[in-house]
Amino acid sequence: MHCPYCRHTDTRVLDSRVADDGGSIRRRRTCSACTKRFTTVEQMQLTVLKRSGATEPFTRDKAVAGVRKACKGRPVSEDDLACLGQAVEDALRGAGAAEVPAHEVGLAILGPLRTLDEVAYLRFASVYRAFESADDFEDEIAMLRAERAPVPSSPVELLDATAPPG
Repeated sequence: MHCPYCRHTDTRVLDSRVADDGGSIRRRRTCSACTKRFTTVEQMQLTVLKRSGATEPFTRDKAVAGVRKACKGRPVSEDDLACLGQAVEDALRGAGAAEVPAHEVGLAILGPLRTLDEVAYLRFASVYRAFESADDFEDEIAMLRAERAPVPSSPVELLDATAPPG
């Protein structure tokens, strides 16, 4: 570790703490040459294993860029996209693996995107899951509706839900 002030290579760790989010380690250091103190943050490098077999570092911006296309024309703000990107990264880091298949990144995006905007979710899912027909869209919409429908908690509610109006 080079001192950021004098570039000397002999530094000493004074204190190490896990950051609040649990995804990084904060180290307080001192330089033995100039005696100045500084802080370093160590974070696990998350890599994505692509279908081709190549690996590349995970970048939140790249994940959000794909979602941004699906959200075009929808009432989704940049703050919403930033929160989605953070949720995706947290989910991937929470899995504990340093290398994540690209497929897992897509799956990690689908959950938060569904709660953010259903139309954007359908757009993203249609590309990610390679929908081939209108039937694929209908199946996905039926699944969304089924998840959104309230489940009756008692037999009386069930009868009320099935009774004709009036």
